[in-house]
Amino acid sequence: MEKRKSFVIGMLIGMALMLGVSLGISPLRSYMLWGRQMPPEAKIFEIYSILSNHSIVPFEKDTLLENMYRGLLEGVGDPYTYYFNREALAVFTERTEGTYAGVGMAVILDPEDYSVTVMTVFSGSPAEEAGLLPGDKILEVDGEDMAGKRLEEVTALVKGSPGTQVRLGILRGDDIFNITITRQRINVPTVAHRMLEDSIGYLRIESFDRVTVSQFSEAYLDLRNQGMQGLVIDLRNNPGGLLETVVHIGNLLLPQGTILYSENKQGERTVYRSDTDNRIDLPLVMLVNGGSASASEVLTGAVRDHGVGTVVGQQTFGKGVVQSLYMLSDGSAVKVTIARYYSPNGISIHGEGITPDYIVEVDRETAMMAARLTWEEDVQLQKAVEVMLEKIQ
Repeated sequence: MEKRKSFVIGMLIGMALMLGVSLGISPLRSYMLWGRQMPPEAKIFEIYSILSNHSIVPFEKDTLLENMYRGLLEGVGDPYTYYFNREALAVFTERTEGTYAGVGMAVILDPEDYSVTVMTVFSGSPAEEAGLLPGDKILEVDGEDMAGKRLEEVTALVKGSPGTQVRLGILRGDDIFNITITRQRINVPTVAHRMLEDSIGYLRIESFDRVTVSQFSEAYLDLRNQGMQGLVIDLRNNPGGLLETVVHIGNLLLPQGTILYSENKQGERTVYRSDTDNRIDLPLVMLVNGGSASASEVLTGAVRDHGVGTVVGQQTFGKGVVQSLYMLSDGSAVKVTIARYYSPNGISIHGEGITPDYIVEVDRETAMMAARLTWEEDVQLQKAVEVMLEKIQ
């Protein structure tokens, strides 16, 4: 009741202030008339009135409001807390399902220059056919500058109806050029696998989407049927994904016990456990780098804490917080950081990352291209195989 009363009072004050502006009373004078700090509702109304009456720059009311909602959440100062309008929410939900209409690539926000950078180009996708490469930076989408835009905003613009075209402005090294790509329905291949020499299975997880559990299980069974003696799981440049998916996969890899636990603002703890009796009982090596984040770090940390695998590569990203999506009554949503997560041994990697047991440094460009390196080029994978051979021989 008090909130409603406050809002009504705020509206009345705002209307009075707008009337004052329309009659020529200065904003400063209207403020002085009240003689106290302005309620937020009144301030918003007054600013809108000033714009409506005096701005020679045209603007859309809906755009103004959308930016206000977005700015409100940006004020938290957390890069993982943000606002989704209905269109952006639909794109986000579609992406986590593992199928969408787009060009067939995974992108990240480069922490060095905040540019949207291609991380992975899916095999056989329109993006691959058009010649996009990992490391390419997206400067424009259909002529619109992407500087300062959130990752979700850029991906929403790149995606669209199957059969339609999108024009991307690309920076590759020092070269800037445009690529036009026809969108298609994309089934995201989140898992790739192959058998290496000496019966070592190699399984790469691109992200943890809803389809990943079934793709992981199929890949593992295929490798097992080929006589796999040890498994290298490649999580390089895997930005994370759904917590429930990584818990499912952790249940396949870990003995009974804690996979991770989280603590919320009130200090309440939620524990995620492995309870299977039929886990994958093979020598295990986890391959990671600076692009391995969130769910990737959950799985890697749990494997290390349980002592069932060895970590090879470079320091991971260090994202150890959990977000939850809250729906608003108009169909939009806010994504809010609600908890920190911890490895089974109580270690928080947020802001720190995981240091591998065997560190193999490569330059940034090579790290970005991890999924496309040849055996001769991929010194991190070579080290992972070397470590595995020590386990199985």
